[in-house]
Amino acid sequence: MIQSINTTTFTDLDLDQFAEDLNRDGICVIRGLFERSLIEEWAVAFDALFQERQQRSLGIAPRGKARCYVTLPWVPPFANPEVFANPTILGVLDRVYYQEYKLVQLAADIPMQGSEYQIIHRDFRPLFTDQIVTPLYALAVNFPLVEVTSENGPFEMARGTHRMPREEGLVKIQAGEIPMEQFYMQPGDVMIRSPLALHRGTPNRTEQPRPMIVMGYIMHWLHTHKVDLTLAQDYYNGLSSQLQQLLRCRLVEQLPDQMTETYINFEY
Repeated sequence: MIQSINTTTFTDLDLDQFAEDLNRDGICVIRGLFERSLIEEWAVAFDALFQERQQRSLGIAPRGKARCYVTLPWVPPFANPEVFANPTILGVLDRVYYQEYKLVQLAADIPMQGSEYQIIHRDFRPLFTDQIVTPLYALAVNFPLVEVTSENGPFEMARGTHRMPREEGLVKIQAGEIPMEQFYMQPGDVMIRSPLALHRGTPNRTEQPRPMIVMGYIMHWLHTHKVDLTLAQDYYNGLSSQLQQLLRCRLVEQLPDQMTETYINFEY
């Protein structure tokens, strides 16, 4: 069942501000976009999925000590167009992407008890060279399935480093000129960020995993061999043409019972 998610109404001016923040800082946070009931439904389904994947060889991708990555199957509640084609999210993307874009990724990042600080990294390389400012050509849309606090592994990022050479950004971080900022979130909050901004995962010191959903949207011409979406043909056929055009996916008659994670190398 699709839950209503329009708990907060955002104006065109709000969307303009989110887009401005994203272009300038490499990140924006939209508070209270999704209803908690929707997040709770995802959390229950994810817990069951995660327990099953942990028991299977190559069912999860390692992201360092006690940290992993899991691709979500395209089934309810995850296959929800009111989430992946949410008008507020797409309204921001429409303001920063000037060509067609595609959704290519639906997954979760999960630090667990015992996880450590990741090295400061990027998820993508620049388009050409660090000496040329790369426009926003890939974006991650994140939302947590639990409250994100200082104790359970908040995402940490240095604002504005998506617009400078990697080594320059690292020097400024080391000198304290640009702080590594932690982002605390409530269930229902959504973060849109540039994967070129320097960032890292932090330790989860609690007993409970901290799943953070990631939806990856990229310019239509970008090749992404590490991630893919697999949809059942019947489901795809039932989507509107606009939703079909949003998705870059592999179509199958029936979804596979088991998936193998291949997105292993992710740090640049």
